[in-house]
Amino acid sequence: MKKAGIVGLPNSGKSTLFNALTNQNVPAEKYPFCTIDPNIGVLVTEDERLVKLAQMERSEQLVHPFFNIVDIAGLVKGASKGEGLGNQFLDHISKVDIIFHVVRCFKITDVSHPMGSIDPERDIELIEIELILKDLETIHRRIEKISKQAKAGDIEARNELSLLEKLKNHLEAGNLSLTFHRSENEQKIIDTLFLLTEKPVIYVANVDEWGMENHIYERVQKIAQKRNFGFILVNAEVEYEVEQMPAEDAKDLLMAYGFQESLKSRFFNEIKKTLSLICFLTATKNEARSWVIQSGTNAYDAAGMIHTDIQKGFIKAEVIPFEELIKFPSIKDAREAGAMKTHGKEYIIKEGDVVHFLFHA
Repeated sequence: MKKAGIVGLPNSGKSTLFNALTNQNVPAEKYPFCTIDPNIGVLVTEDERLVKLAQMERSEQLVHPFFNIVDIAGLVKGASKGEGLGNQFLDHISKVDIIFHVVRCFKITDVSHPMGSIDPERDIELIEIELILKDLETIHRRIEKISKQAKAGDIEARNELSLLEKLKNHLEAGNLSLTFHRSENEQKIIDTLFLLTEKPVIYVANVDEWGMENHIYERVQKIAQKRNFGFILVNAEVEYEVEQMPAEDAKDLLMAYGFQESLKSRFFNEIKKTLSLICFLTATKNEARSWVIQSGTNAYDAAGMIHTDIQKGFIKAEVIPFEELIKFPSIKDAREAGAMKTHGKEYIIKEGDVVHFLFHA
């Protein structure tokens, strides 16, 4: 299962955000390095289609879509050299698939800022420079390893060395690996490096009323737009409180702050968009479930996510878009009306497909 890592400077509101996303109560104290070991939780967001599907099929339980979230301790200047337990923290970042970079855009005077002032551009740069420095170490080691082979006339080593030099220059200019243009073959080489700045990034501007009134968050949004990265605006303190409230009260408070969707929905949708993920649905009397898969996944591989026995004995997949299914009282009625289409292993699953797999036991 893929993971999203929450990173940022100490006292940027990471742990409060983590608590709001995962309904956990990890420490969120007002001092640096409160979170040393990474806290791992699960972001679960309600799929309204699943609720309707479960009602139609009278499913006993529902499993909504979810994503693993890791709260990684705040990075500080010098982390790439081990400052502030930096090596440990950078190792935690290496194990996630996507990064939520939380940027402080709130003033609260009793929560100290490690750099002494609110400056989103500087804070983003501080974090990214540490990740870049660590990646440069990785590239230097690889260059040293293949230089002799390249000098000896190994064509593949020469090509890789040329790529590494270009990538090194790109990083040394303060750019993330993610923004480096590469070919398909070059991508294969870059994938073997496991670079920290190769991971997709979603910037999270954490505001209070001061940050909203002074449009501090727009400075983060501008960077995200320039790089074509994801962006989410949050008030982690308020939205943590909202998650503890009854649904109707929570909705009213969110609307008052200008948020149309819940915190969990905003984050989950941004994850889906950034990682090119979709959800398909299944339902039986026992369970209705929303499955998170990579866009472009075929029916055979999707069956394997449910159970290896279903994949091994795959016969066919009966599929109907959710929007079509709700025109009928049940999946059975849709099948009898000929509305469910039969597909083989190579059928590409689409967002919102309701799928029933037939297989040899």
